[in-house]
Amino acid sequence: MAKPLAAGAAAVVLTIAAGSSAVADGGTASLPAQEIANKAHDALFGTSSLHISVHGRFGSRGTPTSMELTLDRQANCRGSVSLGGQGSVQIVKRGGKIWIKPDAAFWKNQVPGGSAAEAALNGRYLQGSSSNLPLQGIAQVCDLDSFLKTSTTPDTSGGGHLTKGKVTKLHGIVVVPVSGVRGGHRETLYVATHGKPYPVQVTVKAMDKTTLATVGFSAFNQPVPSSTPSPDQSVDISKLRTPVGPANST
Repeated sequence: MAKPLAAGAAAVVLTIAAGSSAVADGGTASLPAQEIANKAHDALFGTSSLHISVHGRFGSRGTPTSMELTLDRQANCRGSVSLGGQGSVQIVKRGGKIWIKPDAAFWKNQVPGGSAAEAALNGRYLQGSSSNLPLQGIAQVCDLDSFLKTSTTPDTSGGGHLTKGKVTKLHGIVVVPVSGVRGGHRETLYVATHGKPYPVQVTVKAMDKTTLATVGFSAFNQPVPSSTPSPDQSVDISKLRTPVGPANST
């Protein structure tokens, strides 16, 4: 179960976010593109929590993936990950405990014998320690610290050149776009021009301008909701008689 989630969600966010820090963050619209990129990187690294919204097609199969996740440096999180028609899963993590609620498609397509586990849970969350092997991979998507560590300092050593666009509005926020080409894709980071230069959104497009992915950032430094599913809403993984094994696909 962990493998496709890590490949289709965590790796997606980590890879794209690492690219965002290399493309730009914000400070002020009057700065050169590379300096905006430097300030963006610093602002992103300075946050204690944030909300990530991911939508796109990733991997060699182009699996549509989406994620709505609020996470912090203590690896607490709440949200959901969807692998298109392959299923989706709700995630709640607090401290060393994690709760997941996969939908029927996820049980069917991602977990051997998943239909039996789904029946046993009967709409409840599966709860366990984030160190439990079946849940470790899913827990990794909650670690903001790891997410930030994958980001790199702005780099144009490969001959890349950053360009700054015109100030515009995105989701009601005044932003300045900074763009660059990486791996045959054009990446644009929209950076807030007022207050801290936080990234608002990254878009990744093919050279024919087809949008491949969007990654949104919001709710900086706002705490992850602390409520967790109640005991009657969850089943401890140690008490689940149906084994929950590793995923059978990527």
